[in-house]
Amino acid sequence: MELGIVIPCYNEFERLAHSDFESFLDQRQNISLLFVNDGSNDQTITILKKLNQSKSNRIDIINLKKNEGKAFAVKTGMIFFLEKKKFDKIAFLDADLSTSLEECYALSKKVNSKIKFVFGSRIRKIDNNINRLYHRFIIGRILATFISRILNLPIYDSQCGCKIFNSELIPVAFNDHFLTKWLFDVEIFFRLKNHFGSENLIAFSKETPLKSWKDMGGSKIRLSYGFWVWFDLIKIYRFYK
Repeated sequence: MELGIVIPCYNEFERLAHSDFESFLDQRQNISLLFVNDGSNDQTITILKKLNQSKSNRIDIINLKKNEGKAFAVKTGMIFFLEKKKFDKIAFLDADLSTSLEECYALSKKVNSKIKFVFGSRIRKIDNNINRLYHRFIIGRILATFISRILNLPIYDSQCGCKIFNSELIPVAFNDHFLTKWLFDVEIFFRLKNHFGSENLIAFSKETPLKSWKDMGGSKIRLSYGFWVWFDLIKIYRFYK
């Protein structure tokens, strides 16, 4: 199998486009999906079981009994794929498919012997279609600029929910528990930087503008987190610096 994609899910019953996942797997025979149900209290697990029944050889499910947060769900899935399956590349992707499965697959093709880490970037250009709510765009740019500064790395968009790794990077990026539930992307960059060094990380990483991204709404992050996010960033910086 060429690529495994981890998809964290929390209360996704109303917006999980199960037909998109099925048709994607019909077209791509060398890919498997792993859904991590993060203690959902709606009928998410029901629809995931139906997906598993239709594609049992290429869809796996991990059902967490309580809500642990996106960081834990992604970590659990990435380690499962590393230990149980033999993939050259492992990705994680948001369940709402704001970045499409096809685009994730296209980005994965950029991972090779030299490029070991590829991540999407929601930068607006004349030849792409990035649809973000204006207030979220402004807040996101302020946050992204601050993150780039504390990392001391020229990253435009650290928080895009589509990232693909050569499997050899997974132990470095995901073996340890994350400090935060939502800013684990920043921790991933810190871990890779501290382990390999800034120059090597830049050399084997590729930030790629997405062709399309759509804000699907229904964010699980509360508005009040806009206040606490800065404390989490300081905690991360102090721990990893």
